[in-house]
Amino acid sequence: MTFLKQRLTILGSTGSVGVNTLDVVSAHPDRFEVFALSAATQVDVIFAQCQRFSPRFAVMVYAPQAKQLAEKIKQAGLKTIVLSSAADLEMIASHEEVDSVMAAIVGAAGLKPCMAAAKAGKRLLLANKEALVVGGELFMQAVKDGGAQLLPIDSEHSAIFQSLPEDPEAWAQRVEKIILTASGGPFRTLDIASLRHVTPDQACAHPNWVMGRKISVDSATMMNKALEVIEAKYLFRLEPTQIEVVIHPQSVIHSMVQYLDTSVVAQLGTPDMRVPIAFGLAWPHRIASGAKALDFRAMADMTFEEPDHARFPGLQLAWEVLAAPSGSTAILNAANEVAVAAFLAGRIRFDQIHFVNRSTLDAVVLTEPGSLADLIGLDLQSRSAAEQIAKQLEV
Repeated sequence: MTFLKQRLTILGSTGSVGVNTLDVVSAHPDRFEVFALSAATQVDVIFAQCQRFSPRFAVMVYAPQAKQLAEKIKQAGLKTIVLSSAADLEMIASHEEVDSVMAAIVGAAGLKPCMAAAKAGKRLLLANKEALVVGGELFMQAVKDGGAQLLPIDSEHSAIFQSLPEDPEAWAQRVEKIILTASGGPFRTLDIASLRHVTPDQACAHPNWVMGRKISVDSATMMNKALEVIEAKYLFRLEPTQIEVVIHPQSVIHSMVQYLDTSVVAQLGTPDMRVPIAFGLAWPHRIASGAKALDFRAMADMTFEEPDHARFPGLQLAWEVLAAPSGSTAILNAANEVAVAAFLAGRIRFDQIHFVNRSTLDAVVLTEPGSLADLIGLDLQSRSAAEQIAKQLEV
């Protein structure tokens, strides 16, 4: 079977998802062509990517790094055009020659280019859960109005998507609930009292997955799962009461769908992000991902546990903000980004991340957002409140 090449923009190409996306792309040169890349600060990494994949554009978020990259590009005699502005990110996400956009920018910073891709009707491969957590109904309306195709890349949401009926109209009639699995992170069995002494390096040492520092900390607090619950609500048109979380330390079952007849359909695989990335890139077909296959004969027992809410207090915030007025999810996301950054910088303790999140939700006076500008304003307001709370806690 012959396929037309997909022209691909990768937002956040130097992060773990971006690097894994390029690994899959490199294995299928007949199917994919890299149109544009973006990064924040890692000049050497994106320069090497430009040398290998020859994108038309490379966007650096910060001007000094863009200047460094442009100099390297010129010296190497490459034709890649280096840009640096928020508008340029939106341009490479919505360009008329782009077919697919891998949205792998960490945090709310990915919202505007994701919205641009949605409005332009692109195939949007969403690895940036925060864009949907912050954007909520406004983001989903942009997807609908633009005729975009939204495919989840998070391993859990990809697993749910693969386990659901092909026709989205059948979801509500057949599905009882979905079950998101969580590894429990590196502190699943650690004495709760000792969490106050956790270091950033310890929090980033995930037992199963290789991820960036922010998402690794979110995994350790299980805030990543809280954000995934919110994302699942919008992606799969479910009531919050239809979403459950179970701890599965082995990370073999990536998530499950329970149907009305109590049958459960699950997606299994090795903990390798190339699997959901390859699925999203090739959907509705399948291509080799480069990941190792499961060896059931060598597999350890698969176990499941109820989340410990004393250990992971942030998890319950997902259902709380989904029951609250629109915009509450954006407040939670902003607070968590500030709190995690403060922890990674050594300003607050690991066990104070939840306090910042909880206190910010209580502190921000919410006016429900009706536009992208409103969401951005709410995000800034929430970050300011969270910064003040974190500053009072500084160790």
